[in-house]
Amino acid sequence: MRLFNSQSQQIEEFVVDDDNVGIYVCGVTPYDTTHIGHAFTFLTFDVLVRYLRFQGYNVTYVQNVTDIDDDIIRKSRERGMSWRELGDSETNQYLTDMRNMNAIPFDHYTAATAHIPEMIELIQVLLDKGFAYQAGGSVYFSVGKSADFGKLSHLPQSEWLPTANERGNNPNDPNKQDPLDFVLWQAAQPGEPTWETPWGEGRPGWHIECTAMAQKYLGDTFTIHGGGYDLIFPHHECEIAQAENATGKAPYVQYWMHAAMVDYQGEKMSKSLGNLVYIRNLLQEYTPDAVRMSLLDHHYRFRWEFLDEDMPRYAANAAALAAAASQVSGGGEVLDADPYRERFLAAMDNDLDTIAAVAALDALAEEIMQQPGADTRSAQETLRELALLLGLTLENSLVA
Repeated sequence: MRLFNSQSQQIEEFVVDDDNVGIYVCGVTPYDTTHIGHAFTFLTFDVLVRYLRFQGYNVTYVQNVTDIDDDIIRKSRERGMSWRELGDSETNQYLTDMRNMNAIPFDHYTAATAHIPEMIELIQVLLDKGFAYQAGGSVYFSVGKSADFGKLSHLPQSEWLPTANERGNNPNDPNKQDPLDFVLWQAAQPGEPTWETPWGEGRPGWHIECTAMAQKYLGDTFTIHGGGYDLIFPHHECEIAQAENATGKAPYVQYWMHAAMVDYQGEKMSKSLGNLVYIRNLLQEYTPDAVRMSLLDHHYRFRWEFLDEDMPRYAANAAALAAAASQVSGGGEVLDADPYRERFLAAMDNDLDTIAAVAALDALAEEIMQQPGADTRSAQETLRELALLLGLTLENSLVA
């Protein structure tokens, strides 16, 4: 199997020391879920975990929910509800949507607010080692003391600050020694939730949350870290800096994987723009398999645009696979599905090429339908087995 590693920017052989694979995926910030861009990212990793387990790996699959965050606080005020109510409601919506999309359950689904002690402990280590400093009741990571900062994103240093500023950094914080330094612990603000720490009351910074949770469930170093492409910088870059400087162990992650952004109506689909296509709305008209097919028709690393007018075609494609799986078998010569299986597995081994994998399923389904007199039972079993690796149920019913 070969996977593209965002850090090396190359497709690499997937090699691990044993059969244990730890996967951490940055999950939703629950204030506006679940849109097709979310689904593209999280169902990519759903397929990855399914395939690795099929290959015999013992996978521990961790996903987090960033349930305390500037955006949640802002959005909860706009909606006239508490941050906790908003977070719980949107998290439940996300989990419902993922179940409806036949996503496999996580081994650990971790909420940031349930791991404050781990964050405090990690921040203290960074302070003790001189990579962090206190100021104004907050604690900051000193980016200048992290020797190889930037090694994941490969961004020119001149682009670090502008990019970070676009993605939540406050360069005008008077407590910072450098505008690029990022918050590990944020001092209490009026009307915001707080937790008690050795540095006073406050709440965690964004980046420390994921590092603390990943280390708790997967150890100081682990196999695969995933998320959306927009998390490479600064979020995942900062995670590396925190983890490797705290533990002295590198690499923090063996393979970094990032799913591309999804456009809609000519722009990146995003909460801030409001151009969202929600999974719950699509599932009122289309089956989970049809929605899955719309995602599988795009390679996870390449940006694409969701088009409403494409959905009937994906629905027809899903229906054709379901029809082939349920076709009554004849009693003639046994239909050999091995060539299609080989095509499918070769596609999946090639950096999760779901486009080619679906093409192999389509070809097998067409062969089954064109040979009504053949004994297709084994071929149909192969079709169902391989389809399930992509999360397809081969059922034609809508979500109840």
